[in-house]
Amino acid sequence: MLFSYNWLKDLTNKKLPKPEKLAELLTMHSFEVDEIKRQGKDYVLDIDVLPNRGPDCFSHIGIAREIAAITNSKLQVTSCKLQEDKKLKAKDFISVEIKNKNDCSRYTARVIANVRVALSPKWIQEKLKICGLRPINNIVDITNYVMLETGQPLHAFDFDRLSGDRKKKIIVRRAKGGDKIITLDNEKYDLDKDILVIADEESPLAIAGIKGGKKAEIDKKTKTIVLESANFDQRIVRKGSKKLNLKTDASWRFEHRIDPNLTEMAINRTAELIQKETHSQSGYSKIALGLVDFYPKKVLPRKVKLDLNYVEKLLGVRIPTKEVKDILNKLEFKTKQARSKQLMVEVPTFRLDISLPEDLIEEISRIYGDRNIPATFPVASLIPPKRNFEIFWEDTAKNILKELGFTEVYNYSFVGEREVNFFNYKNEEIIEVKNPMSLDQKYLRPSLIPNLLKDVKDNFKYFNEFKIFELGKIFINEQRTANPPQGGEARSTKLSGNEQLEKIMLAGVIARKHGDNKGFYQLKGVIDSLLNKLGISDIWYDSYEQTPEESKLAIWHSKKSAEIKIGREEVGFLGEISSEVLKNLKIEGKIILFDINFGKLRKLCSEEQEYQPISQYPSAVRDLAILVPINVKVVEVLNKISVAGGSLIRDIDLFDIYEGEELPQGKKNLAFHIIYQAENKTLKAKEIDKIQNKIIKVLEKNPKWEVRR
Repeated sequence: MLFSYNWLKDLTNKKLPKPEKLAELLTMHSFEVDEIKRQGKDYVLDIDVLPNRGPDCFSHIGIAREIAAITNSKLQVTSCKLQEDKKLKAKDFISVEIKNKNDCSRYTARVIANVRVALSPKWIQEKLKICGLRPINNIVDITNYVMLETGQPLHAFDFDRLSGDRKKKIIVRRAKGGDKIITLDNEKYDLDKDILVIADEESPLAIAGIKGGKKAEIDKKTKTIVLESANFDQRIVRKGSKKLNLKTDASWRFEHRIDPNLTEMAINRTAELIQKETHSQSGYSKIALGLVDFYPKKVLPRKVKLDLNYVEKLLGVRIPTKEVKDILNKLEFKTKQARSKQLMVEVPTFRLDISLPEDLIEEISRIYGDRNIPATFPVASLIPPKRNFEIFWEDTAKNILKELGFTEVYNYSFVGEREVNFFNYKNEEIIEVKNPMSLDQKYLRPSLIPNLLKDVKDNFKYFNEFKIFELGKIFINEQRTANPPQGGEARSTKLSGNEQLEKIMLAGVIARKHGDNKGFYQLKGVIDSLLNKLGISDIWYDSYEQTPEESKLAIWHSKKSAEIKIGREEVGFLGEISSEVLKNLKIEGKIILFDINFGKLRKLCSEEQEYQPISQYPSAVRDLAILVPINVKVVEVLNKISVAGGSLIRDIDLFDIYEGEELPQGKKNLAFHIIYQAENKTLKAKEIDKIQNKIIKVLEKNPKWEVRR
């Protein structure tokens, strides 16, 4: 924003440093000065005023106030000395009607008769040109001059061009359908209800806070004028300016808010200058007695309590109380001693950016000078934060699964009516959202599975095979029990008859469009690896049988599902999603899924690991294939091999399951790698063969099992 150096000099009692030094002071204490340029006998300062300081510093008086505080000089504002004509009364000329006081908090008007419109004095023209405005005539130029001086936009209407009889009516209202206006620059605009206008009883006279219209334009024939000084709501001015794509000096100021108490001072200053500079041959201009002033809710100064100990604590330096008061008084804050170390500060209404003690401390700091505040290192105790084990084990589990080739997904914590009906959740089990965003988010999710199956369906459009997991909360209603869930297992909120439970669950999926029978065992291996790396042992798998309380829809494959157990504690499920469910969901492929109660799991996790040295002796691998009835579980075979082989078996790996036409009906072939290794010697072939034969004999004791040689 452009400012005149000489004008600022006049406002600070003519005590100013040179322009370059002044620019440095302003930059260090108030605002950055982008450019200094000489123009005739004056200098133009391009000052980058911050938006929050628009209400007071989009004006020469505002910047001069800053300079006076920085340079310890005195702000010199000319007091208005109006000579009102007692024979003329403003209220006899005009009345003002505000349709919505939220759109216009204050509207001040004056009437001036016997004016002579001509060129404005040279000194006003020079000031306008320096600040980037084009001189037009003395009336318009004076309103612009006062805007630049005080920050309050003003407008002048030709009284005789307003519709109505001798007494005219000015109306501040929203534009109506069909309203049009031709502005002072001869541009035509169509107006609507989003635009605020100043109108007479027939049509709009101006776009409020933005630009005047041609209808009541000031020209050489004008004899009587109506001066307007108003305070319009910043939001409606900004909205109207954007909608019309019309930016002006007035709209720029209104968009940054203006002190409502400024309208009277600005209009009096304007009237005074018009009276001095526009007198005609028949005498001086006549200012009608009194103001027409709509101001239903007066804005009063705020009061902020300032603790001087807090000033010292925040700035890190002790500033004497007298100096604090002097700084605030220079900025036109009024101070009163409340207690020995407390001030009651009255904030002037033009400082709309000040509301907190911290705001006042910032003012003190910048005027005192940041360079005068010594740099000191903060004193603090570096104490490591207490570990949050809930987050720690969640992050650990996520990292383990990512290392195993899984991708984490994030779903909304809601399901819709379709999922509730499809999975047959009972009304008393689910929790309905009171204000759902959509019908697809009507309920809090009672399980991670429905949304994971949606993810699978969506991703099958792009991938033939993928592995995903999610760790998140589910929400269910449960009947109250004598022993509610403890610790990290679930959080509950008691309602009448029910308990609302939040459970943290971990679910993972291996999905293949063209699947085989290996997926179940691969996911079982993933779970084993996950739990082992979490420091959990005693993992085993039990037959899964659906209880009567659960969903009637069997989502698990009846022959390929299991409960995941740690010791005697059941922590989750592992299984293949049944073909019936996939068919109803229109998913083609095989989906193997685990669903673990991570709240239970988290209590069993341990960072303690028992390490054993790697044997320095070589291992040996023997393969074994066995033909068993189709309903025999792999774990039964594994257990017999492990017991028969004893401590020399290091690991058993199922590498193939085959069911085909070549095999007898109702049979399947299981193929294993058996890894032998001793800790204290190299095993000989004879020793390995002996153990292998022992295993075969144990397996063949079952007449329905056949070891294939």
